[in-house]
Amino acid sequence: MSGLKYWVWLSCLKGLKNQTRLALLRHFGSPEDIYYADEKDLFMADGMEKEQVKFLKDRSMDAADKILGDCQRLNIRVMTMQDAEYPGLLRDIYDPPCLLYIKGRLPVIDEEAVITVVGTRNCTPYGMMCAERISYGLTSGGAIVASGLARGIDTAASRGALMAGGVTLGLLGCGLDVIYPRENKNLYEDIISVGALISEYPPGTSPLPGNFPARNRIMAGISVGVVVVEAPPRSGALITASQALEQGRDIYAVPGPINAFASQGCNQLIRAGAGLVTDAREILQDYAFRFPEKFGAAKELPTVLEEMESPGKPDGDLRQDKSEENDQDEVLEIRDVSISDGNLTDDQIELLELMDIKNPIQTDDLIDQSGIPTRRVLSALTILEIDGMIRQHIGKRYTRLINLIN
Repeated sequence: MSGLKYWVWLSCLKGLKNQTRLALLRHFGSPEDIYYADEKDLFMADGMEKEQVKFLKDRSMDAADKILGDCQRLNIRVMTMQDAEYPGLLRDIYDPPCLLYIKGRLPVIDEEAVITVVGTRNCTPYGMMCAERISYGLTSGGAIVASGLARGIDTAASRGALMAGGVTLGLLGCGLDVIYPRENKNLYEDIISVGALISEYPPGTSPLPGNFPARNRIMAGISVGVVVVEAPPRSGALITASQALEQGRDIYAVPGPINAFASQGCNQLIRAGAGLVTDAREILQDYAFRFPEKFGAAKELPTVLEEMESPGKPDGDLRQDKSEENDQDEVLEIRDVSISDGNLTDDQIELLELMDIKNPIQTDDLIDQSGIPTRRVLSALTILEIDGMIRQHIGKRYTRLINLIN
């Protein structure tokens, strides 16, 4: 912990450029040596400017101590670029972050096919469907989906990955304790339970506009490829694609209608040579030789989950809207299913026992009452819905379509 505080001190000096930090680390070897270096020695680092040396005169550890205290309280891990677990893919980019704040369980990035899925916040139902469908297929096939957790395409991508029951990553342009956008609180928690949230910004950092372009280089840096689902001509998603191209990553784009503003950026990328993608399997096959032990057969997003959402409701339920009155009036056939025949897992049985035939129960309540990890609950619900044993209602609520018998 004593050595870590020097890393936090260096990373939090206001006004200090990241390239300056990297140059100092190359010259001195450690933040602690930078902290105790004389002013004349600081100028020995490559490209050091007088203006930058001025910021290094601030030797107060108050901010670093507070940040480390917050991290301990919030169960946030601090990973420096000298740690063995720091992704080599990220370390090798032009401008890697000196340290990362991580909440959850970070996989060994260099041993995984991480695919970043990005797109516009102001997406269409078509874009939402594509992001969910492709991310579901990527995750079910063995890849790891990363996104920026912004509204729109990013949210849809993370949601699709979670539906497949796999690991997913969220890259933030704010502190890990800052929920942005606020409606993604449950999504944050779901990702922490199966994967990790990552940021170069300490706890408490607000989502300032300037943070997101910097965040994008990390999204590209941890990935082997970047998929752009929908992007207008001037879009943050295109910035991510540009940075990925500079880092030598593969670029894919989902085509859209020629008169759709939200797809103009994607169509331009395809015209410039990006891989045209309509299915996750088209991406997975490009990396099968690199990750032969990771990949399996990509699954299709179940039809009942794949229906496009109503326009103007990008974060709504995945099924088409249907009034509660119509739900109640509809006559459904309830069949008997035996617990003892071995076709149901323990997780599925426990979730079914918590459900009612008439009164819907929310996903969060199922997680709380069962005590089953979120990843397993989401996976079990998906299978049960595919098998026609449960029904999903508006607001992520479920009812049983079967009677359980012993």
